[in-house]
Amino acid sequence: MSVGVLTSTATCAALSAVVEPTGVRVRERVLAVRVGWLAGLVAGMAAAVVSGHWSSADLDILAGGVGPDGRALPVRGWTALRRLGWTAAAPGGVYVSDRVRRCAEEEAARALRLAVHRRQVVAAIVATWPEHGRRDEAGWRALRGLLPPGATTAEIVNRTRQVRAHAYAHGGALPRDLPDLEAAPAVAAQVLLAAADRQLATIARDGGDRAVLRVQLPLVEYPARRADWAWHTMAIALPPTVAAGAVLCAPTLRLARHRVRVDLPHRTAVVRAATSGHRVALGIDWGVNTLLTATVGRLTDTGRVVTDGRMLRYDATAISAKLHRLRGHREHLAAKRTHHTALAAGLPDTDPRTARLQALAEHADTEHERVCARIRHLNKALAWSAARWAVDQAVALHASAVYVEDLATLQARGRRKGNARLSGQVRGTVTDAIVHLAAKAGLAVVTVPARGTSRYCPRCGQGSTELTHLPAPDRPQQRGWKWAACARCRLSTDRDHAAAMRITARGLLAQHHVRTDRATGRHTTTRVVEGDVATARRPATGTRTRKQPVTRGPKTGPTPKRPPASKLSRRVPDRRTVPAPPCTGGQRPAGQEPKNHHPRVAASGPAHDFLKPQHHRTGFHHVHATPVICLPADFGPARHGHAPPGMSETHRQIQEV
Repeated sequence: MSVGVLTSTATCAALSAVVEPTGVRVRERVLAVRVGWLAGLVAGMAAAVVSGHWSSADLDILAGGVGPDGRALPVRGWTALRRLGWTAAAPGGVYVSDRVRRCAEEEAARALRLAVHRRQVVAAIVATWPEHGRRDEAGWRALRGLLPPGATTAEIVNRTRQVRAHAYAHGGALPRDLPDLEAAPAVAAQVLLAAADRQLATIARDGGDRAVLRVQLPLVEYPARRADWAWHTMAIALPPTVAAGAVLCAPTLRLARHRVRVDLPHRTAVVRAATSGHRVALGIDWGVNTLLTATVGRLTDTGRVVTDGRMLRYDATAISAKLHRLRGHREHLAAKRTHHTALAAGLPDTDPRTARLQALAEHADTEHERVCARIRHLNKALAWSAARWAVDQAVALHASAVYVEDLATLQARGRRKGNARLSGQVRGTVTDAIVHLAAKAGLAVVTVPARGTSRYCPRCGQGSTELTHLPAPDRPQQRGWKWAACARCRLSTDRDHAAAMRITARGLLAQHHVRTDRATGRHTTTRVVEGDVATARRPATGTRTRKQPVTRGPKTGPTPKRPPASKLSRRVPDRRTVPAPPCTGGQRPAGQEPKNHHPRVAASGPAHDFLKPQHHRTGFHHVHATPVICLPADFGPARHGHAPPGMSETHRQIQEV
């Protein structure tokens, strides 16, 4: 058992501060202004360093990793820039300490090192650019040989689009280097206190759920001397996600909508999960409307994958529809802002309509930012809710690994609506949240190739038998995408469920072909190993008792007849057996059917519990998720053969739950 360190970041709010040594308490608005002054100074100095060295020659020096003295550049960004002589300078007449300049140089170093990585990806794409059409297999092999370590498929797709757009705008000419392809990147207005020491900022715990941050902030916008800086003590309330035994690291200060935000990294010791040796695992498939569809599988001693047939679903259709409406509203506000700005630019400044149009453009811009923030917050909450559901299901089912499909290159083709919906999904955030929560639970998260998971049958396919996609099981003659049916083994199930079974099989059968990225620690399956998935019954839990067969002796005489049932009943009828007389006035005649105001009691049973929508416990009332039920880890014997005639696959799976 190996112990690792899990590093995560929690966002906290600083509402007030105390100025040392006067003891004057400043409120949130004043504190936000002073933090904004410090962030503005750091961002200005960092932007000057980035723009001053945004050239091919300087990027070559930084990519070489060797300083002027022949020694390797340090890992710390601000130390590497100082060895190269690329120091940050304060504006004229402004006094800043050396620690503030360190924060600016660290911000600039991170931006330039990210540019070096993008530059290597662009250089590899340009060097292997196909002359006609798309790349063939040889071209892809040459491209992968030139790519830097850690380059993802999403980066290749995005940079290829950027190079194609540049070639289209310049008459087919490819860019020579990254500075020709894009301008110097913008620098965020934030203060990386990790680059400083205790002479600029300190942080310590004050109890179990509070922390104290001491930082030097300017008292004026442009401090001219040392007396214009003062220590500010901020009391920070730690969120519940920060464990009591977590080690607090140096935070990052920034402003968010005129409020001070403290991004607080913290480290927690966790047990590292192994990438092989798993027997029970949870496979997760991603969908557009149904966000997550999962199933549990077990690897037998004979090397076969067995599943219990249950379909675990996290259906976020209502939230996805709301996000789609918000994205449409955001595009409408952006169009209004552009329209008003264009109209104001075509009028002289003395025209009275110019001020009105500018005010309308500013109002549209404010509303646009508000809608964007709402979309971000909703996406983040949805992603963490889905991740918590997935990890809870894995823990309840005694799984030791979670297999998810690699969706870095997922994109829609041919439909603008589909492209818009896919571009706004939270696939990356869901994966990051699952990895984070699974590390706390001691589970391994491995990504498997997604190609062909929804195309071939998980029971008899092995990459050869293709599924027939239908809109519903009762419409076999129509073409659709929601339902999957196999003509060979008579499989009939949800398409995402079939893909989840195939993902589980690929992960369990390819445990010895997992590669771990040293930089990120992510686990990825490098080889596709196909295998059929069998369905098994879970063993009886003993909660239900079977009726014992009645043993009868030999028949000695005729069977007695039952007495005839009485035609009279003591129960008062709810309705008259004859029509009521017409109402001629006065009270309403008796005999009308009474109205039942009590809600109708829903039926119970395994089918009802499987099909009825369930609410998730993390706060989304419009999300229908399969409840987390603790079940035994072992399954029963696998079922071989076809389903009984006249019984659909879905009904058989419901009976096996």
